[in-house]
Amino acid sequence: MSFRRERYIEFGGPDGGDGGNGGSVILRVDPGQRTLYEYRRQKLFNAKNGASGLGKQKHGRNGSHTYLDLPPGTLVSDAETLEPIIDLTLEHAEHIIAEGGRGGQGNKRFASATNRAPRFSQPGIPGIERKLKLELKLLADVGIVGLPNAGKSTLISVMSSARPKIADYPFTTLTPTLGMVEPTFGEPFAVADIPGLIEGAHEGIGLGIKFLKHIERTGILIHLIDVGGIDPENPLEAFNMINKELTMYSKRLAQKTQIVVLNKMDLAGVENRVDSFKAALPNLQVLTISAVTGKGVKPLVKLLASKLQKE
Repeated sequence: MSFRRERYIEFGGPDGGDGGNGGSVILRVDPGQRTLYEYRRQKLFNAKNGASGLGKQKHGRNGSHTYLDLPPGTLVSDAETLEPIIDLTLEHAEHIIAEGGRGGQGNKRFASATNRAPRFSQPGIPGIERKLKLELKLLADVGIVGLPNAGKSTLISVMSSARPKIADYPFTTLTPTLGMVEPTFGEPFAVADIPGLIEGAHEGIGLGIKFLKHIERTGILIHLIDVGGIDPENPLEAFNMINKELTMYSKRLAQKTQIVVLNKMDLAGVENRVDSFKAALPNLQVLTISAVTGKGVKPLVKLLASKLQKE
């Protein structure tokens, strides 16, 4: 609230300016971001306040926006209700997640023929404050699933230029690995090496649910099975167990296109195991490969490129 006060001007009248609007907090998809690591360290973000109005009808400056750069595939939910707000998948997309407050109005706004000297102003309206939950789900065309030590990391290292950690013990892979595959025809596609699943994964056992979430984004699943671990008396044990975990977590996962691949064909004396597995699934195409030697990998890549092109 302000009045013009100058010498020789007896009735200067009201001249209070408006306050500036507050800045908003805006989510922005940045394809250069790969993780949400920065948001584990900093958890409070504020946009700038608008400046106050001044006399001589000077309006306050609007507050600047604050941008939160997030990787593609980030699911944003309300932290209290867990209700999804937005799924950020499009590159460079922006979404106002907390709108800034509205600036107040100075007393000049309220001057009229019947009230020439209003001695009041309108206060501003506070901006929105909210708590968010951020989850990152990888965006990949193909996901490789299977038991620990099925050879998923080796396969993705052969198919692409990705170099995940490879070792001969369970749960070598602790974080999903993305690799780009360039087939001889068609568009390049992304493959995700999902850490090994075990019985009870849908309940969080082992590395659990946080990796099942990544599989939701994939278009096609490679179901990789260690041929050396197949029991001829019960050849579908590992196959059924993984599919059960996928179904228990989400029925959508169970309905995804699966390519069943038997790995480690370089091992000696596995022919009878392969025959028993194929006999148990007579109506399903089963590929055989050796990720270590590369045998059968090129036909697998060709099949994936063909299916992705159709879908």
